[in-house]
Amino acid sequence: MKTPLEGIKVLDLSHALAGPHCSTLLADFGADVYKLETPGFGDIARAWGSPLPGDESSYFTALHRNKRGLSIDLKSEEGKALFFELAGKVDVILENFRVGALSKLGLGYEEVRKRNPGIVYCSISGFGQDGPYTHRAAMDLIVQAESGMISITGDEGTHGARCGVSIADLTAGMYAALGIVMALRVREKSGIGQHVDISMLEGQLSLLNVLISGYLADGEMPEPLGTAYKALAPYQTFRTATRDLALAVGSQKLWDIFCPAIGRPELTRHPDYATNIGRNQNRAAMIATLQETFLTRSYEEWEKILVDAGVPVGAVNKIDQVVAHPQVKARGAIVEQEHPRAGKVPMAGVAFRLSETPGGIRSPSPSLGEHSAQVLQELLGLPASKVDELIERGIVSGPKK
Repeated sequence: MKTPLEGIKVLDLSHALAGPHCSTLLADFGADVYKLETPGFGDIARAWGSPLPGDESSYFTALHRNKRGLSIDLKSEEGKALFFELAGKVDVILENFRVGALSKLGLGYEEVRKRNPGIVYCSISGFGQDGPYTHRAAMDLIVQAESGMISITGDEGTHGARCGVSIADLTAGMYAALGIVMALRVREKSGIGQHVDISMLEGQLSLLNVLISGYLADGEMPEPLGTAYKALAPYQTFRTATRDLALAVGSQKLWDIFCPAIGRPELTRHPDYATNIGRNQNRAAMIATLQETFLTRSYEEWEKILVDAGVPVGAVNKIDQVVAHPQVKARGAIVEQEHPRAGKVPMAGVAFRLSETPGGIRSPSPSLGEHSAQVLQELLGLPASKVDELIERGIVSGPKK
């Protein structure tokens, strides 16, 4: 075994971000992912993001590496028949259509399970497969709003802000990958597949868990605090004479080290700041004092002082600084892939590392239906003449010639 998911076959019907993020995680670690799209249209994300040469987009190419693309009309009877044949050959089906959409086409979990009892069928939706919001349309922004994530994000005193990345989508994708791997583990032992129900809303609740628990404990409503954090203080960004600094004094021991290090030893046992509870209760005055102190030196000076003292500190970097970051470069965290149409495409590499069975980026994102013929011949044993006929009749589409 060279990769953890070697030999696992995934039929990926998902689109946009949550589902594709999941299938990318699986593909990076060796799963054979067959991205199934609608002829003529394809994934809506093909039109998202910055344009690249060859009519490709930066968004799509980064999100669909290591996958093979096929395109089948699932509304046609022959297309449905092909879907079921494929479903009998794969281990996982992944979809993020509106709840019930595939069932209306006769392609839902129950129908697939009749033909392949071992199938792991993962459905990602905004609010889950049941409940009063089940059939609502949902995208990341909507779920960030409904979950409360927006209400606790942004500057203090504001109405909140959307997280800078599509965190509801990305979280759902990660939980979907985890759920799929766990379901596959169960199948190894029992031979039984199952339906994996991923709710974007519940993914956000899991991230908000400590805030929800805190509210239920004391009744105090969490509000936006900018870069600060209710549980700890000081734990936020500060301005320096040059650039912004992120500071995390996460324990009493660090507070006792931090104050002398910045030249303010008197703050260590100040009656208002001696404990984390006191620092939170007197946050405004303490932060004003620290901000005044931090403005007396450059970020580079403060960085050396605090790093030497063992106090967690970091620069507030912009994306151009991140891609040039010495740690990012040393770890090879930004990789460059050769794409047949877009040329060299840089992107973030595999998110986590396994010493014995590492993931990797092996192939570029497919064009619409690029591997239709190859996949149908490989998995279903269809002769080339039959595939050509299906393409001619519009049941299947292949790459543009």
